[in-house]
Order: sequence, then C-alpha cells, then structure tokens
Amino acid sequence: IKPLNKKQTQTHTHTHTPRMNPAVTNIGLMLLMNQFAKRLDMENKDTIFYIRVAFVAMNLITYLVYQYTRMQIIKRNDLTTLKYKEQKSAFQSMSDPNAATDDMHITTHRDYDLGQVDTAIKGMYSSLAMMGFMHLYMGYTQPLLMQSVSPVKGAFESPAVKIHLFGKEAAGALKRPFTAPSMFGGAPKNEEVEAKKEK
Repeated sequence: IKPLNKKQTQTHTHTHTPRMNPAVTNIGLMLLMNQFAKRLDMENKDTIFYIRVAFVAMNLITYLVYQYTRMQIIKRNDLTTLKYKEQKSAFQSMSDPNAATDDMHITTHRDYDLGQVDTAIKGMYSSLAMMGFMHLYMGYTQPLLMQSVSPVKGAFESPAVKIHLFGKEAAGALKRPFTAPSMFGGAPKNEEVEAKKEK
C-alpha cells in the first residue's frame, strides 16, 4: 500500500477570525480621546489652531477616500442584480406598528454600493455642519478633537471601501446587503437576507 501524499492527507480548515465590533471600538476611541483632551489647554490659541487643522485634514482624507471609492465603483460597473428586503428599524416599528415589516428593493451592485457611499458622504456633511455650529457659534473645541479620528475610522470600516479600495471579497460580513453589526456581538444576518434574494 502506497503511503498517502502529504497533500492528500492535509485538510484545509477555514477558521473564522474574530473582528472587533466597530460600535465597541468607537466607544473605546471616544474614551481615549476624552482622556487626551483633558491634557490639552483648550483656551490656548495654538492648541485650538492645531485641533482645527487636524479636524479639517482628517475630514478631507475621509472625503477623498469616499470619492476614490465612488470612482472605483463606477469603473468596475458591476451590474449584477441585487434583490433584498430592507428590515424596519425598531423605532419605525414602534412609531407605525401597522406598517409593513420590510420593503423590497431591486437594484444592482453598482447602484447599491454608490448609494452606500453617498449616504456616508451626506452623513459626513451633517457632522461637519453640527461641528461647525458647536465650535464657531457655541465655542466648544473638544468636539473637533473627538471628531478628528472618527470619520477616517468610519470610512475605512465601510464595507464598500473595503471591497473597492482594499479589494476584499464581498462575502461573509461584507456580503450585500450590508448590515451593521450588533453592539452586543454577533455576526450580521446577511445569510438570512441572502436567502430572500432571487437566484
């Protein structure tokens, strides 16, 4: 009897690599930035200037990341049909109990990813407006420091950015439609939604 080849006896096991939950890491980041802010003199003009520079620079990087991702999505032009049901949020269910539990959406991978990026950019604009009001009108500087890192972190954690900028495979946690992970752990229920898609 011939001995089995090492390649034949070798089994390939795919282990799931645990990922840090973005919601948890955001809380940790905020606590860390809060401790760092306490060490700074927020009344010092030089300190305020450098915080403003950091805030503008980080948001500019975030904007460029999203715009480059948009370019990559358009360039790839993936017209694969995506049919999915968007689940109602808990707030929507409470405000309108008689409403349908979900809405059917039919789109393409290209349009879906573009929509995700555009939503992120709009959220970025809203954050800039809020920070501008708090800093310029109300005189708060600490929120600028807190929001100097969060936008970039959020951009690089975006599924669309991971797929189109870093070349990650659109599977597992990155499977469309994208689902935000629960703060209390657990993987997004992409498989449940995927089963509802038309083959």
